[in-house]
Amino acid sequence: TTKSHLINPTARLPYRPQPHNRRRNYRPRRNYCCCCCFWIILIILVLALLVAITGTVLYVLYRPHRPSFTLASLRIHRLKLKTAADSSSSHLSTLFNLTLSSKNPNSHLSFSYDPFVISCVTSNGDVLIGNGTLPAFVSDGKDESTFRGVTVASSSDLDAETVNNLRPELKKGNGVSLKVEMDTKVTAKMGGLKSKKVGIRVTCDGIKGVVPKGKSPAAANVSGAKCKVDLRIKIWKWTF
Repeated sequence: TTKSHLINPTARLPYRPQPHNRRRNYRPRRNYCCCCCFWIILIILVLALLVAITGTVLYVLYRPHRPSFTLASLRIHRLKLKTAADSSSSHLSTLFNLTLSSKNPNSHLSFSYDPFVISCVTSNGDVLIGNGTLPAFVSDGKDESTFRGVTVASSSDLDAETVNNLRPELKKGNGVSLKVEMDTKVTAKMGGLKSKKVGIRVTCDGIKGVVPKGKSPAAANVSGAKCKVDLRIKIWKWTF
């Protein structure tokens, strides 16, 4: 039998697609991304190192310290708690005068303060018994500022729970334990460098006040009062 029909010299061979090597197409891109990530990380590390070295050098040269505050005196002109005959409402009326001083222990660092918001509260129950303000000021290097006659007053109606916390304090024989809190924002400046505003709270605790008798003001005992400065960092709705 003839087999000529099985072999056709003019017939075209079937097309067989050749597999492509995809690694050759993606290898340059992958190498480029790795190289970019490496250089970005290296630049970030170098910048962090430079910032750390600069901060260390500035600290060694200038030795920055926190500002200090002192409560020199507190005079109570009025501290009255009146309750209605039917005990339905109570009214608090207070009037204090403070003498405060601020000291900057740094030679090459100055502080610029915004106006202070002053609150006078009881140390035990944190009952607000007076508030006031202190004007903005600038404290240069090795400078000390004193503010006399700072008024802190209150005239408000109190609820029953607040009255129950305040009345035992007023009846103490050794005096009312008071605390003065001052909130503000400050900017530090050193040469041509200037920081952003940060919140601070100055707390002066350890004050013993007495209720004045008659029209003569009563001087509170501030010999054991100590003032500390804390940063107030606000993140969204919370303040730390």
